[in-house]
Amino acid sequence: MYIIIAGGGEVGYYLARMLLSEKHEILVIEKDRKRCDLISEDMGDIVVRGDACEARTLEEVGTGRADMLIAVTSDDEDNLVTCQVAKHKFHVRHTVARIKNPRQETVRQTRHRCHRVQH
Repeated sequence: MYIIIAGGGEVGYYLARMLLSEKHEILVIEKDRKRCDLISEDMGDIVVRGDACEARTLEEVGTGRADMLIAVTSDDEDNLVTCQVAKHKFHVRHTVARIKNPRQETVRQTRHRCHRVQH
């Protein structure tokens, strides 16, 4: 299964490690150069530096062939936008957005068909 993870912070990092151990094809999209270097040093060439909210970035990483996109950045709105773009522009069947602010639940239900992960 080809899975794109938007956000290479702690959640994205450990999620990528777990999914790699289960033999999935993983790509992490991360804005921060230092986080990209850390992920690359530990897990190899599975990280791209970029903004997952941008359709151009998603196109460049082959989002159209992704089975799933999981958005786990530290920004709820970015996670929701990333899922919406992946689902509607690239027809990704399964999307998951990490939402930390429960007020976003209403937005998610009315605008997106993303699954919600709450801490």
